[in-house]
Amino acid sequence: MPTVDDILEQVGEFGWFQKQAFLTLSLLSAAFAPICVGIVFLGFTPDHRCQSPGVAELSQRCGWSPAEELNYTVPGLGPADEAFLSQCRRYEVDWNQSTLSCVDPLASLATNRSHLPLGPCQNGWVYDTPGSSIVTEFNLVCADSWKLDLFQACLNAGFLFGSLGIGYVADRFGRKLCLLGTVLVNAVSGVLMAFAPNYISLLLFRLLQGLVSKGNWMAGYTLITEFVGSGSRRTVAIMYQMAFTVGLVALTGLAYVLPHWRWLQLAVSLPTFLFLLYYWCVPESPRWLLSQKRNTQAIKIMDHIAQKNGKLPPADLKMLSLEEDVTEKLSPSFADLFRTPRLRKRTFILMYLWFTASVLYQGLILHMGATSGNVYLDFLYSALVEFPGAFITLITIDRVGRIYPTAVSNLLAGAACLVMIFISPELHWLNIILMCVGRMGITIAFQMICLVNAELYPTFVRKAKPKENTIYLEVQTSEPVGT
Repeated sequence: MPTVDDILEQVGEFGWFQKQAFLTLSLLSAAFAPICVGIVFLGFTPDHRCQSPGVAELSQRCGWSPAEELNYTVPGLGPADEAFLSQCRRYEVDWNQSTLSCVDPLASLATNRSHLPLGPCQNGWVYDTPGSSIVTEFNLVCADSWKLDLFQACLNAGFLFGSLGIGYVADRFGRKLCLLGTVLVNAVSGVLMAFAPNYISLLLFRLLQGLVSKGNWMAGYTLITEFVGSGSRRTVAIMYQMAFTVGLVALTGLAYVLPHWRWLQLAVSLPTFLFLLYYWCVPESPRWLLSQKRNTQAIKIMDHIAQKNGKLPPADLKMLSLEEDVTEKLSPSFADLFRTPRLRKRTFILMYLWFTASVLYQGLILHMGATSGNVYLDFLYSALVEFPGAFITLITIDRVGRIYPTAVSNLLAGAACLVMIFISPELHWLNIILMCVGRMGITIAFQMICLVNAELYPTFVRKAKPKENTIYLEVQTSEPVGT
């Protein structure tokens, strides 16, 4: 009996239907970028100083320039290691005193400013930015700066726990239903975040978005890889991830045009409601339908694919079945990842690679956002280098293999980050170059890990059945390694 791959070889592994489905589903990958790394713009921390009552009035009366106002009223302006004083401490001075002169007003209070008492910012902060961010609105600076890290940590925690649950939903109720459900929750939580009245509600909506957004991306990834034939699966998987880079580039332009975080959040959230139209545009995966014994629906979809690709349905289409072998009768479990010495070795290595790649990729993005001179240009430069990274992956996976590109790309990324430690922050251009090199290296590493992860395990582990709570990802070669 013919399998889905057998039928696709006859009606087109990557014909018009698959191209249309790929372009449609790739929008999900692009829309995931603002969620994953949008904190660079949503949580931008501008230069700031304590707001001291009376300073603005005194500055206006004396006709000070902005530079003079800072020089006369803000402590710690000087070496970089004194930045904490200028941002988080203020002079304990009553600036409404009529005795203060316009020329060095603090001279009448102490011969040396260092002798003046300093206190915390009790009246808020003044931010040097024309826009706004969650930092400026909720004052996530100084003693509360950790709350910005918690904001991103909630998202990552949502990714972790959401991926586990979404896998079950996709296998139990179908890829399409999973996709539509996560799209709806993701869009609603994104819009609610833009209207969050306080920090706590902001965290809750961000956590909710994290719980579904990664699963939404995975559902799209699963659908597109199950629509295409085995010969095109690797290329489609890499191109789907490249759409994420397109989202990064688009995010840069949106953030530049919309410097206020609430408007930016709305701009990246409202369009995602359009993904609900996939109910009419994207069919269910025929592979999943076959696994649920819904052969009639699967045959109907395969017939639709053949018509879209301009091919006649094969005569044996009605005999379509899910590919089975002896190993599929086994019941895979989490313990199978550690059952033999070889599998244990591969599992621990892959876990380490996933961990380091994730930390390094996100770390480079966040470091760039915190130290860049022009956050928009620097973010754009570092995003653009992901395109050649994906291109290198495409041309090397079949010519060179997996081991050497994975090793070289990780070495390149690690070396770039190591060298950055010894480069002065004043050499901004050199830091940006090293950051881009590291970003390209870790992008290649990510692409390779995605492929290797699916190829290094035996078939019965890789092709877990729906009851095993894993998404059925069949990104593999025609002769998988390790079977």
